[in-house]
Amino acid sequence: MIEKALTSADVEFVTTLHGEEEVSFHVLLQPRGDQADRLLRAIDDVAMGEFDEAGKENEVPEGDEAKGPAEKALAVSLAALHQAGNEAGGRLIEDHPLDALKALVDEVKADEVIVLTDPHYVEEFFHRDWASRARHQVGVPVLKLFSHSKA
Repeated sequence: MIEKALTSADVEFVTTLHGEEEVSFHVLLQPRGDQADRLLRAIDDVAMGEFDEAGKENEVPEGDEAKGPAEKALAVSLAALHQAGNEAGGRLIEDHPLDALKALVDEVKADEVIVLTDPHYVEEFFHRDWASRARHQVGVPVLKLFSHSKA
C-alpha cells in the first residue's frame, strides 16, 4: 500500500527485503480525497522541518482532481517494479482502503503487507495510520516502511 509514486530507492528497498526469494507485488494506492486531514499533513510537514511544504498543502490536488496524478503514480510505480525484474500489478482504491487491502490479501493469499508512506506523526501517535489499523484487519504481518525520498 503506497500513497505516492515509488522512487528508485523505494523500489530497491522493497525488492531486496527478501533477498533472492521470488516475490510479486500487488500495489494499492489511494488518491487524496476531500479529507479533513489537510491540517494533519501540514503538521507532519512542520514536524519534518518542511515549512514551505506545510504552506502548500492547499495546492495539492484532492478529490476528483487527485485521480489523474494517482493513476500516473501507480503506473510509474508498477513500471519501476517491472523494470527491477518483479511481477507487479496494482489498482487505485477510492473507498474503504483497509477493506480493499483485506480483500486483496485474501484474493492473492498474500504472505505479508508492506505499507510504504511518508511519516505521519499525529496519525502514528494515535495508531490511526494505515499500518497500525491494517495490523488488526488483514490477518498477515504488516511491515511499515518510510519512503526514502520525495517522489
